[in-house]
Amino acid sequence: MSAAQVLTAQQMRDAEQALFDTGASVSELMEVAAGGAAEWIRRVTAGRDVTVLCGPGNNGGDGYVIARRLREAGNAVTVIAPVEPATGAAKEARRRWDAPVARAAGGARGEVFVDCLFGSGLARPLVAEHALLLRDLAARCRYKVAVDVPSGIASDSGAALNERLPVFDLTLALGAWKFAHWSLPGRALMGQMRLVPIGIGAVEGAARLVTRPRIAPPAADSHKYRRGLLGIIAGAMPGASLLAAAAAQRAGAGYVKLLAREADPRTPADVVTDTAPLGEALADERIAAVLVGPGLGRGGAGKAMLGEALRQGRALVLDADALVLLAPNMLGRDLPLLATPHDGELEVLCRNFGVIAEGRRARALALAKLTGMVVLAKGPDSVIAAPDGRLVLGLPATSWLSVAGTGDVLAGIAASRMACGSDPFSAACEALWLHGEAARRAGPALTPSALAEKVPEALAACL
Repeated sequence: MSAAQVLTAQQMRDAEQALFDTGASVSELMEVAAGGAAEWIRRVTAGRDVTVLCGPGNNGGDGYVIARRLREAGNAVTVIAPVEPATGAAKEARRRWDAPVARAAGGARGEVFVDCLFGSGLARPLVAEHALLLRDLAARCRYKVAVDVPSGIASDSGAALNERLPVFDLTLALGAWKFAHWSLPGRALMGQMRLVPIGIGAVEGAARLVTRPRIAPPAADSHKYRRGLLGIIAGAMPGASLLAAAAAQRAGAGYVKLLAREADPRTPADVVTDTAPLGEALADERIAAVLVGPGLGRGGAGKAMLGEALRQGRALVLDADALVLLAPNMLGRDLPLLATPHDGELEVLCRNFGVIAEGRRARALALAKLTGMVVLAKGPDSVIAAPDGRLVLGLPATSWLSVAGTGDVLAGIAASRMACGSDPFSAACEALWLHGEAARRAGPALTPSALAEKVPEALAACL
């Protein structure tokens, strides 16, 4: 089983079917999944009373198994099921529970609430009766556990299908992560998340979570050019390019050079400024990658600089203003390209390239396929999409990143990794992880400069 893969509801059904094809029954798989969940719940309940809410499908069947296992472990358990079991496995699980089942919350007691009403198959809002019951039971208990996906959350998107859904303390994903576990707003309702393995194998084409990269230190005979020369084009607002340069210096590149019309007195002594005409500066064959966009400006001068960068044929990271200026007729060459848009820039890109899609994930995938760029669509739940359909989901990062300038730091890290030799997709994955880890180490109320200062610590964790 791959702990990093993220499955749609259909992919999960297919993966379970693969297990059934080997001879496992639905009831046997339910015993494994619910048994693993019950063990987690047993540990966190510490002997406290438990109320389990069961639905009619196999998620409800999981609830009956969990209730039975907890009772065997010594917990006092109350089971509430507003609807009779409807699947064969759920009926069998109910039969093996062999104890009273309440239809309403009237007699419910217990300090711990376990939601097994509906799982990853839910695609429509809960009916009013079920929504009220869910909220009532959750309000009565101090600790709340959701099994697989909280009821009322769409598995494939993380959308909240009902209003005023409970906030859980723990969510136990069965078999594999679902998109809802890593997508807002649903993710915000799940509390801590744990994966319960059931033997699901690797699924071809599945999305994956970004993981800690493995980054090699420079070779013993390295020098600044072998480690990678990065050119950063400075435009109308040079402060942004200075932030990007500060991050890039700390993310592995051997040489970071600002390509600017004139030297800025704020430029640190360890950053070289090349004031030659841009075409001439970019013609340096030692340049391994170029970053264009932070502080570029959206006027004619900015567009001309972007065009020059694209004509030179270097590996490029496109950020900020470059994304707003980019037009289809500017992508005539097969270049290694990484775009790092926030939602506003992603919307502009989709409009300029005629992409029609809803949501950050769908837009990033469609744009990457159409343009040939790797797209790192950044936000509170960032995604990385490759032209070949590969998709990586970012891990939750601190909300203190929601400050101007942190995107410039991300672009600098990504460009530095490309200068070091990573392809655009790998560089995006490395940058997203390093950015989040640096933010965690920077702490509350971070500034972009403080974030850049923490990049070496994040990098050291990958060596």
